[in-house]
Amino acid sequence: MILNMRKWLLVLGMITCILGVSACGSGQEDAAEWTDVSEEDIISYGEGVFQSLREICSGAYEAEKAQYAKADPVSAAAFSSWDSAQADIGDYVDILERSAEKTNDGVIVNLKVDGTSHDANIEIIFDDEYVMTSMSTNVIYSFRELMAKAFMNTILGMGTVFIVLILISLIISCFTFIPKIQAAFVKKPQQEAAKPVPAAAPAPAQALEEEETDDLELVAVIAAAIAASEGAASTDGFVVRSIRKRRTF
Repeated sequence: MILNMRKWLLVLGMITCILGVSACGSGQEDAAEWTDVSEEDIISYGEGVFQSLREICSGAYEAEKAQYAKADPVSAAAFSSWDSAQADIGDYVDILERSAEKTNDGVIVNLKVDGTSHDANIEIIFDDEYVMTSMSTNVIYSFRELMAKAFMNTILGMGTVFIVLILISLIISCFTFIPKIQAAFVKKPQQEAAKPVPAAAPAPAQALEEEETDDLELVAVIAAAIAASEGAASTDGFVVRSIRKRRTF
């Protein structure tokens, strides 16, 4: 019970510390500058802020973390940066290097954190009123890992470009089939409309008339021959009828 109470008081103290760092001085126009603070104190101040943030992001205080992230966008960005780097850093071990740099607008605290998988640089920026304006976590990758990531990004980019080009070429090649399809749909109604044509059959009538005239001449010749053989002077007693040939189909 006592341990839980101490832990809860520690969390409240850390949250109060971060709130004081990020929110104090908002209404102070004549706040003290960093020129009056030693580098060791600046580093200690930044390290305390980092340790408080790391403890809050440990997973045991999600409710407090959510409330504080909602109230302060700067701290919300700091939480997100540390959480996104946790998979590559692994478990926190210790702080290897510490440094501080004074600028015209405030100070920058750099902490090199040792992790079980990768090291990381923690950059904390304070303005001239001791307010934290930024905190980012940058994982340190080896040269081999950086080259592998660059190679994978290049392969993915080139692959995406080639796939897009292939799709565009396929779409362009399909344009040649569009006129053929349109012509096929246009020809079908024309063929259906041009079908009722077979009305050119009355040609055999002329051939029939020619055959009848040939039969009449043949009958006249036969009639004259019969009359000559019987001694008839004329062919008036004969009736000439046309002979039609039967057609065999």
